Amino acid sequence: MTIRVVLADDEALVLGGLSMLLSVASDIEVLAQVNDGRAAVEAVTELRPDVAILDVRMPNMDGVEATRRITAGGIEVAADRREVSVLVLSTFNLDKAVFAALRAGASGFLLKDAAPQDLVPATRAVAAGEAWLDPAVARTLISEFTARPDNALPPAEDLALLTPREREVLILMAEGLNNAEIAAHLVLGEGTVKTHVSRILMKLGLRDRTQAVVMAFRSHLVTPGPPPR
Repeated sequence: MTIRVVLADDEALVLGGLSMLLSVASDIEVLAQVNDGRAAVEAVTELRPDVAILDVRMPNMDGVEATRRITAGGIEVAADRREVSVLVLSTFNLDKAVFAALRAGASGFLLKDAAPQDLVPATRAVAAGEAWLDPAVARTLISEFTARPDNALPPAEDLALLTPREREVLILMAEGLNNAEIAAHLVLGEGTVKTHVSRILMKLGLRDRTQAVVMAFRSHLVTPGPPPR
């Protein structure tokens, strides 16, 4: 299956370099290259690619806001019912940039000084509904969570990292629904639900669905009761 990509970066040389790196992969096709966030949202809405790769800092609309609009809009991939995944690029490993991108719904975060060979697997991962974090970014998140007591779950305020859709998915997970049931309940594709679950675990620093369910109850996001019909 060909992974269809929209690229957005305000630096022409970077944009060309990204396109060249992706072009060596036989399973990736670059549909469009744009130089600002607003154009990125328009291109994604029109072309419905598998992945949007966005620079975090762009004119007219930054990558975080573009990510938010793409993920909140529920834009589905042209080939199936999965939602478009977003991989955000940044020159700097700033905590606020990482958290803002993840909060906006990004599936991955890659630093521009990463090894060139990381771009293709990162693109493939987010296209498959998985999460991808640059190792340096992962260390930032690990430092945040390892500062907490051993075996402690993230505090309830970390739920603010989740998008409204991710909160819905977490609630349904806590109510005992599997991915297929969540997909049917929210009228989404199973691939989209898998993407949301991966993002939830990544953002909250959780190991598995069990920890996610425990956190949902401890934070009073859900209360014991029958599952939704």
